[in-house]
Amino acid sequence: MFMSRWVSRLTTAVAAPLAGAATLVALTGCSLEYREDICMSDEYPVLTVNGTGSACVSKGEQPPAGYVRYPEGKVPQQVDDKWDVYWRTHTLDKDGDIIDAPEAG
Repeated sequence: MFMSRWVSRLTTAVAAPLAGAATLVALTGCSLEYREDICMSDEYPVLTVNGTGSACVSKGEQPPAGYVRYPEGKVPQQVDDKWDVYWRTHTLDKDGDIIDAPEAG
């Protein structure tokens, strides 16, 4: 009898949190996806001129030689977001114009 009461309490203690987690997943539509930021909060991303390389620069500092800021409104914020994916196949030339990225080779 003692053992069955213990099993019952253990089952209840385990089942309640699992039911809560299942409800949360159902209500959020399984959108508990983690998205990694491109840069730290005190940095901003920069793009390699004529290439698809990128780096993060401390806010208040200028991009290093060979890098430029992304055009306003086209700055990637998180890995695999719309602009991160876009800049994998596009880049900026020395005049700041958007061009197709050169083929890797």
